[in-house]
Amino acid sequence: MTRVLSLLALVALFACSSGLKPEPGPTPDPVPAPVLPVPDPTAKLLYNGIELPAIWPPKVPVSAVLEGMSPFYLASKPDVIDISLGRQLFVDDFLIAHSTVKRVWHQAEYYPANPVFFPEEEWEMTAEGAVAAPFSDGVWYDESDSKFKMWYMAGGRGYETGFVTCYAESADGITWTRPSLNYVKGTNIVLKGLNRDSNTIWIDKTESNPNLRFKMFVVAEGKSHWGYHYYTSSDGKYWRSVNESGKIADRSTVFYNPFRGVWVWSLRHNIRLSSSVLVRGRDYMEDADVVAGNKKAFANLESFWFGPWPDEPKHPVYKDVQPAIYNLDAIGYESLMLGVFSSWAGPENGVCASDRVIKRNQLLLGYSRDGWSWLRGDFTPFCAVDDNTDAWNNGNIQSAVGSPLIVGDKLYFYMSGRRLNEAKKEVISTGLATLRRDGFASMSGSGEVVTEILKYSGNYLFINAAVRGSMTVELLDENGDVIPGFSAGECNVVKTDGCKIMVSWKEHSDLRPLNGRNLKIKFQLEDADLYSFWISQTEDGKSSGYTAGGGPSLGKYGIDL
Repeated sequence: MTRVLSLLALVALFACSSGLKPEPGPTPDPVPAPVLPVPDPTAKLLYNGIELPAIWPPKVPVSAVLEGMSPFYLASKPDVIDISLGRQLFVDDFLIAHSTVKRVWHQAEYYPANPVFFPEEEWEMTAEGAVAAPFSDGVWYDESDSKFKMWYMAGGRGYETGFVTCYAESADGITWTRPSLNYVKGTNIVLKGLNRDSNTIWIDKTESNPNLRFKMFVVAEGKSHWGYHYYTSSDGKYWRSVNESGKIADRSTVFYNPFRGVWVWSLRHNIRLSSSVLVRGRDYMEDADVVAGNKKAFANLESFWFGPWPDEPKHPVYKDVQPAIYNLDAIGYESLMLGVFSSWAGPENGVCASDRVIKRNQLLLGYSRDGWSWLRGDFTPFCAVDDNTDAWNNGNIQSAVGSPLIVGDKLYFYMSGRRLNEAKKEVISTGLATLRRDGFASMSGSGEVVTEILKYSGNYLFINAAVRGSMTVELLDENGDVIPGFSAGECNVVKTDGCKIMVSWKEHSDLRPLNGRNLKIKFQLEDADLYSFWISQTEDGKSSGYTAGGGPSLGKYGIDL
């Protein structure tokens, strides 16, 4: 066998060296560049049919700090909803005209071997403990070089002022390594010298200038105030300073709203209700120009956004503490903005020090179809603290920018978790939680769900569902009448569990006969969970939606194309 292989190798070599060339094959069709959505930041009519109020952003009185909010577009829906972009999630009633089944909310499951990353290097230690975890910062999947990438806050002992920012990478999102970089030789430090608090690292996957692809907004104490210190990078390892914002408070972050094409500064603002009650709320500022926007960003109660909702979870021991919103990180996921709310339940720092406890902070989710209005339908913590004092997440959990990442049929959420060690010093590590793709909420049970009138582009109907009994899908015209050929009786019955199930009918494998028509969709469930649906341009089920922090096998532009 070896001889045969050697002979074949010689023949190949001779053919190349003698000028013999294989017959040319057919020229492959060129792969067209994807057509990326170009949102208009000034548009009042959004892609989904939602019309923004004349005054934008809306003005909210500070007196509403304890009221939360409810999206205006749920009370006044568009006559026709455009679902051409992304998977359509059942996290609110926006898409639903009628339903006889209930909505069930789902929580993430912690990875059993948490923490996946923890402090172990000298520069990750502090005088008070140890830190190696995102304080927002960022955990992303970079499709350009097929790596999971994490930026995190480290203890910073021995490196100038306060905490430092470090970089780690992974092939699978679970086992992480610290590359040796030259910024501080022999370490994985990428930024030092700032008395930093929270941080936002954004991989801007549609940025045309490669030198600006990585964007960092460090909240740090300057000469006279806290501010956003804006940096850019071509590789996420070596950074260039651009500018500094106006006066803000700590624990402020930034996110990008791809549906409107604006950057949003999510600013912490402390609102004093009385001499003894201080409520953590948020201000809102947006700008399509990231450089100009960061320069003018400052905490201003004229830009007040929201405070805690009335149903915010309370501390089981310190029950008199008024809960608050400690932070909001948000990201585009499929057809909407997904918000990770840090819900704070106390106690304050002085009580924590005297009682030797960690202030309680848990992660809850919210959903927005405009990037400003939020629905929080479930106040069960999505990622909860563990009351076991030895647990890595015993007292305080903080979100990571970029979450969720899409890994196969699962979503990966990263976060920091805090505990007190034997010396009662804080140890802050990085944990992972997972969720079924699109699995935030499902329409569950036996019954029917009928949508509003929908406008769409594409030919193939897909669902994400766990069907224990059966499910059929019926297409209706705008008046609610069954479209011939697309009745429930003609539907090929679904009896499976999958995150990408194509729906077809006996005489129709796709929706081509209906091109150009608006329609309603009627889902009939028998012991099933329906998580999402969408109409794809292609048979492989690409949704044209946003892929949040990215993931293996996804497109490099952050869109499912």
